[in-house]
Amino acid sequence: MATAALGAAAVGAVACGTSAYDQTARAAPQAGDFPFELTDAQWRERLTAEQFNVLRNAGTERPFSSSLNDEHRGGTFSCAGCDRKLFDAATKFDSGTGWPSFYQPLAGAVGEEVDNSYGTRTEVHCANCGGHLGHVFDDGPPPTGLRYCMNGVALKFEAAQ
Repeated sequence: MATAALGAAAVGAVACGTSAYDQTARAAPQAGDFPFELTDAQWRERLTAEQFNVLRNAGTERPFSSSLNDEHRGGTFSCAGCDRKLFDAATKFDSGTGWPSFYQPLAGAVGEEVDNSYGTRTEVHCANCGGHLGHVFDDGPPPTGLRYCMNGVALKFEAAQ
């Protein structure tokens, strides 16, 4: 069982992100590009070190490390950087990768760009603050066939009332 989990973690690490310690995965979003902006000092004050690495430097948390991976209640997942609502919990599914996965974001909530850091894939960022969230792949479930593989540390969850 432990071997299967390690194998899934290794496959997920290649599929969903870069090393948690790779702090040069991409440059931070540029000033003027997004509606919500802070200085690096303000971001560092607002976020934990791990959140800063993921959201501002496009790092990746370790697979199976986020409690949000096992969150199954109704509600909304938001950006941990700016509180922008990103995903309805009804679109979350267990991808087996070790990262929270969704088949569809809320309308206008995320942006995408080509990421050539490990082959070619599509990076997903918050449309409000530009924070790196994860990547999207075309191996998800119906109805979209997409898998938005997100870093749990980049998200916050609010349960439905």
